[in-house]
Amino acid sequence: MTLPTPLQEATRPVLSLHDSQRRAVAPFTPLDPEHVRIYYCGPTVYDLPHVGNLRAMLTADILTRVLRRLYPRVTFVRNITDVDDKITARARDNGEDIAALTERTTAEFHADLSAMNMLPPDIEPRATHNIAEMQAMISRLIEYGHAYEAEGHVLFAVASFPSYGALSGRDPEELVAGARVEVAPYKRDAGDFVLWKPSTPDLPGWESPWGRGRPGWHIECSAMAHRYLGESFDIHGGGSDLLFPHHENERAQSLCCFPGGRFANYWLHNAMLLVDGEKMSKSLGNFLTIRDVLARGPVEALRLLLMSAQYRSVLNFTWSGLEESRKTLDRFYRALAGSPESPEDAERAPPAAFLAALCDDLNTPRAIAEMHALAGAALQGDTAAAADLRAAGRLIGLLEQEPDDWFRGEEGEGALSAATIEALIEERLAARKARDFARADGIRAELSEAGVILEDGPSGTTWRRGS
Repeated sequence: MTLPTPLQEATRPVLSLHDSQRRAVAPFTPLDPEHVRIYYCGPTVYDLPHVGNLRAMLTADILTRVLRRLYPRVTFVRNITDVDDKITARARDNGEDIAALTERTTAEFHADLSAMNMLPPDIEPRATHNIAEMQAMISRLIEYGHAYEAEGHVLFAVASFPSYGALSGRDPEELVAGARVEVAPYKRDAGDFVLWKPSTPDLPGWESPWGRGRPGWHIECSAMAHRYLGESFDIHGGGSDLLFPHHENERAQSLCCFPGGRFANYWLHNAMLLVDGEKMSKSLGNFLTIRDVLARGPVEALRLLLMSAQYRSVLNFTWSGLEESRKTLDRFYRALAGSPESPEDAERAPPAAFLAALCDDLNTPRAIAEMHALAGAALQGDTAAAADLRAAGRLIGLLEQEPDDWFRGEEGEGALSAATIEALIEERLAARKARDFARADGIRAELSEAGVILEDGPSGTTWRRGS
């Protein structure tokens, strides 16, 4: 995939993003216009990723694509959490070695995101490869009076950081009052959180000044962000479920460890994804992995569905919505069918109105509306509109197939294979030659019922999937 050359400063549109800390949409001003730096929280690798995880990953993907259109250099860091109590519990349940579990599920994560046409991060650090950096931060926090040892644990002292709660907008006293968990007796304050905890011989652990143990979740991301992006970087993102306590705690410990830095200058949080109007849950039977969805619909249809709502709006996944997204793509690909891509089109810039929509806080619904307008013009024979439509799609990871390939593509579970369709077309041709028109018409009807459209022409019969 080739993205257009980044714009020069004089022609660069203003990018505005909603910053969770400011609680407002604000113009994005990079710390260094020559090098934009982004950190996103990646997966805890113990199971297949689900469509809820995918929303944050897609938001990061669209953001990175837009930034690379605007700026000459972008570094995108997304971590892998490969030490966590959930991982240990799953490995125990599976009777599986922890390292084998994390390697397998990391590979599955990579395969699923590659299938979804996600751009890989520039750097993908693993927590287990950054233990020394975490220990160095913890030691520094103790030295500065922001952390303390207690019964083999090291905890961050929330009371030592006056602006704790500023990111999430929560008052520390309210947070403590609303806590439903039993407060450990070794904590000075109920809100204090773990930086390091002891490990028994059966648990993963590393030697440290505080005994053999393992890191808390929050310190992992702070250490990896600092190692690869420095004390101050541009954007930190993730799902809204991470705003508190994870991102709040990251911010607190990072600013206390490096008081001269800013940590993240902007914070982006995407809203949750519902399935059929409800929160996804295995107990409700609506828990969907990425693979569950791709067994029933094309990759681009799932990408388009996830872009049908602006990232800060709650999105409802339904199978009917996936089908509507496929039909939209049918229209877009029909608009491209009469205008083959030229070599010059590979470097064609996306239309200004389309890019302006994305620069308006990643307003993907508005951007898709611009694509509908381009498709309408292209269907009327406007070849420039078709080229613009293809360039717009390329920027957001859509319309990257040839129209014939799209319409002949596998539809997913229960769909007729291409070989089966071709065999039925041959049988229909034989029936017509034998003047068995009833059978020939029956095959056409059978294929139509299966969503396959036949088109007879001078050079023979062609087919496509569609409605």
